[in-house]
Amino acid sequence: MVQKAKILLVDDRPENLLALEAILSALDQTLVRASSGEEALKALLTDDFAVILLDVQMPGMDGFETAAHIKRRERTRDIPIIFLTAINHGPHHTFRGYAAGAVDYISKPFDPWVLRAKVSVFVELYMKNCQLREQAALLRLQLEGGGGKAAGAESKEPAGLLAELSARLAAVEEQAEALSKQLDDDSADAAAVATAAHLERKLTGLRRALDALEPGAGSTSSVSSQN
Repeated sequence: MVQKAKILLVDDRPENLLALEAILSALDQTLVRASSGEEALKALLTDDFAVILLDVQMPGMDGFETAAHIKRRERTRDIPIIFLTAINHGPHHTFRGYAAGAVDYISKPFDPWVLRAKVSVFVELYMKNCQLREQAALLRLQLEGGGGKAAGAESKEPAGLLAELSARLAAVEEQAEALSKQLDDDSADAAAVATAAHLERKLTGLRRALDALEPGAGSTSSVSSQN
């Protein structure tokens, strides 16, 4: 079963949190509430999140200050933040949001369809990254276990695992390619496009590592170097 992504909703008004839950429930992911910046930072200590929806105007620690704390932590600095605000003080106010590390800045009232679409992009990118980490972990297990086997013992087992890894990676590569095309077609945010490109580079590196482990890969390289 594929684990659901967690989305952090931060707003000091319960009615706003309820509205966000109603909009995002169709994504079928885990929605986590936080009614203050302090509460959001506590949630981020223990859980991993695909994206954070952060209200700007909150008593005590406002959205800008909360975002600054999030970006200072190594564990959370790469989590996308979408600022939500009921006021608009012009370009300077918007620039402050982006300077604080937000990938988007949306004024209320916002279009529910647009917000849901934006959040779904970051959820999809998060899921692809999780799959990529899983493939990398399996590859490490293969590399660590391969050196400890006696010669001639169950030689088919590593080959079978490599085939399974290759098939899983191919599925992730196909999904990542489709997502990149969707981002290009929709003229998505630059941050989302950059994240997708970073994911594709990681996939390319993992594919090369897998190819190098295939039987005969070493001899092929040797022959090529001699020609």
